[in-house]
Amino acid sequence: MTTVTHGSDLQLEGSAGLAPDDGVWREVHRIVFPSKADIDVLPLYVDFSQSEGYASAESDSMEFVGAGVAESDTEAAGNRRSLTVPSGKRYSLGSYFNAFPASYWRKWTRAEEIRFDGTFTGSGTVTLFKSNARGARQRVTSWRVEGEATLSEELTLAPFADGGWYWIDVSGGSEPLTLVEAAWSAPVADAPAGKASIGVTTMNRPDYCVKTLNALAADASVLEVLDEIVIVDQGTQLLREQEGFDEVAALLGSKLRVIEQANLGGSGGFARGMFEAVRGERSKYVLLLDDDVNIEPEGIVRAVQFGDACRKPTLVGGHMFDMYDRSVLHTLGESVNLYRFFWGPARGLYHGHNLAASNLRQTPWMHRRVDTDYNGWWMCLIPVEIVQEIGLALPAFIKWDDAEYGLRAMEHGYSTVSLPGACVWHVSWNDKDDTIDWQAYYHERNRFLVALLYSPYERGGRLFRESSYTDVKHLISMQYYAQTLRNRALSDLLEGPAHLHRTLASTLPAIRAARAEHPDAQVQAEPDAFPIPKRGKPAHKGKEPKPPKKATLLPWAAQAALRQLRPVKPEATERPDATLAAAEGKWWELSLYDSAVVSMADGKGAVWYRRDAKKFRSLLAESADLHRRMLTSWPQLRAAYKAALPEITSMQAWADTFGVDLSAPHTASAGEKD
Repeated sequence: MTTVTHGSDLQLEGSAGLAPDDGVWREVHRIVFPSKADIDVLPLYVDFSQSEGYASAESDSMEFVGAGVAESDTEAAGNRRSLTVPSGKRYSLGSYFNAFPASYWRKWTRAEEIRFDGTFTGSGTVTLFKSNARGARQRVTSWRVEGEATLSEELTLAPFADGGWYWIDVSGGSEPLTLVEAAWSAPVADAPAGKASIGVTTMNRPDYCVKTLNALAADASVLEVLDEIVIVDQGTQLLREQEGFDEVAALLGSKLRVIEQANLGGSGGFARGMFEAVRGERSKYVLLLDDDVNIEPEGIVRAVQFGDACRKPTLVGGHMFDMYDRSVLHTLGESVNLYRFFWGPARGLYHGHNLAASNLRQTPWMHRRVDTDYNGWWMCLIPVEIVQEIGLALPAFIKWDDAEYGLRAMEHGYSTVSLPGACVWHVSWNDKDDTIDWQAYYHERNRFLVALLYSPYERGGRLFRESSYTDVKHLISMQYYAQTLRNRALSDLLEGPAHLHRTLASTLPAIRAARAEHPDAQVQAEPDAFPIPKRGKPAHKGKEPKPPKKATLLPWAAQAALRQLRPVKPEATERPDATLAAAEGKWWELSLYDSAVVSMADGKGAVWYRRDAKKFRSLLAESADLHRRMLTSWPQLRAAYKAALPEITSMQAWADTFGVDLSAPHTASAGEKD
């Protein structure tokens, strides 16, 4: 059905909406544009590449900005609804934010059809397209607009079993054509609209938190779907002391609550957000958000509306874009390889796709629906009833808590959907290597812990082999601090599940204190902090070092291990053999030196690795013994951790860790610090 209405029926920007909740249809995916003149994010909203005579995104964007995009984050959301297409140009809204992810709605929600509604003024053409799972574009219909018009089209979701999107292109005619506002609606108003409590965990990032709170306070649409914003402050740089906090707290009023507690890691902070949502007994969802993110508020609204429409309670996650390269989609969906027991991109995906270089319409693989095992807790909406049934976060401090929760939900019959059009901008992992700092402990312990709970293999599949290989790589790279922490991780895991809550607050100070005992963990920021390398015979005979081939790996490893046992050249303790960039500091090259200065991945300093044959022997022997004990104890440990999981993730266990009396009335008032 197509409806074209002219004249007085035109709904102007800032109106109550194109499709008010009438008991059948509900607006679920509004077309929006950036709140600031940010050239980097424009490709996520509008695809300019179809413009006739197109010169650059920048030149088109200036017309775009002048045609209805708000110039301040504090302007009303209605100002983000409009776009003017100049005469003779064509802009496509087949973009990340403004195309409708039909296959996700087809798979997970009650909707069997959707409806496009839009109001336009001026002269031009509006063309409606769809795609299939292969990314092939198919024209559905088009409208010619002269003057003022309201357009509407009901569309089936039947062909979208494996993938596909709907979108519109807008073309200027003899005069510019303005999209006043437009939205996609679904017949899902039979269920009451739900609301969420946001749980943000923060640790010494009060500036980011104030920015996020301002973005939420400035958007009336997102405030309508929120009951409360709970900031769990675990740092020493307190949010309430940050410049600008008092002003935004006044704007949010009773919707904001700040809880200050000991540093219990991300899992402790997110567990507190879940805990408060369950205790509050009013929110349908708890939305977990990282503190160091930039948000698109419309994505929060979409996540809640999608959750409302799902056939059964579903975790709804947001994607992650790169904060420092804002058009780059870092991850579209995550899964856990159960044989390796390691996380990574879901099947057929990879990290780091630049939508400025290849937008949605030009990227066929993005049209296939992506099914996920879990969603990172940079943004994840969880129905409170699921939390009540399966428990709160695992007391893991950091690493694997989000993946474990997705796997746990799956075991209870609940799915996780990573929803296009809902996202945050977050620092990507490209310039990090947290496997060699204090986080090495949590990487190792929590990977084994989650494998104990969910690996389908009797002895963890490839887990033990990969862990042993990684230990050897650290040791031949002279990274003794990281290996000390990895050994401690397995030792603690062998103690059983009781250690998880007991050591949640004490482990990090202990492993950070251990850094002082390891010269390889001392980062120096000054470029001349280390002696100039001694120039002698190249360790690799002038050839560029390369990783050993599979066929020669075992003899190479044996030779490398023997080399580690030889006495260290005395001069290597006074001057390094080489200075290496972070990209050059690989295990196969570091194994050739007695000492080397290596830059950190984040570029903020360097460390001096020095070979120590005694430490090598001691840590390798300890690693082998711990892996042997883990392997032989696997069945007993698995049974113990599985049996303890309901208890250690329970409201009572977390209440004890938080120091909260669950039997006392819940009297903490919103807007005040607990």
